[in-house]
Amino acid sequence: MIHKPNFFLFTGGPGVGKTTLIGHLQALGEAVVEETHRAVIAEQAAAGSRAVPWDDFAAYCALCVARDIAKFDAHAGETGRIFFDRGIPDGFNPRWTPPAELLEAAHARRYNRRIFVFPPWREIYETDFERRQDWDEAQATFPRVLRVAERFGYEPLVVPTADVATRAAFVLDHAR
Repeated sequence: MIHKPNFFLFTGGPGVGKTTLIGHLQALGEAVVEETHRAVIAEQAAAGSRAVPWDDFAAYCALCVARDIAKFDAHAGETGRIFFDRGIPDGFNPRWTPPAELLEAAHARRYNRRIFVFPPWREIYETDFERRQDWDEAQATFPRVLRVAERFGYEPLVVPTADVATRAAFVLDHAR
């Protein structure tokens, strides 16, 4: 098992401000790892692949988990604090059954026990090419994220809906 208490995970549904906060923290000098999901969608769509959430959800999830495992492993030697814009648990969803090796890899790679969960926030939510979920789906994602956190033994800390500086202060205060 690889336990990295210096790896802090941001998770949550679409359009909740994770990437905005990651960018803010990076501007403050914090080490960050960018999100996988949008990159996978863009790459697969550009290649004409069906491995996107609206065509082949299982293939999309498998690609995301594999890439997030690789990102975790690539940073395994780091000892300083790192914030991850989504991570391995984000690829696990009740809508697909993961291959055993991906599930085992996810259980063997541990972020800090506290993960930052971003709740749905109507005022900032919007859709785009990669984010096609409607508001109802965005809301339904929140309890699923909490269940996945529990499944993997993490303690979710719900990030307040507030301006980016307040959110950053909350995260930095709890990322120890």
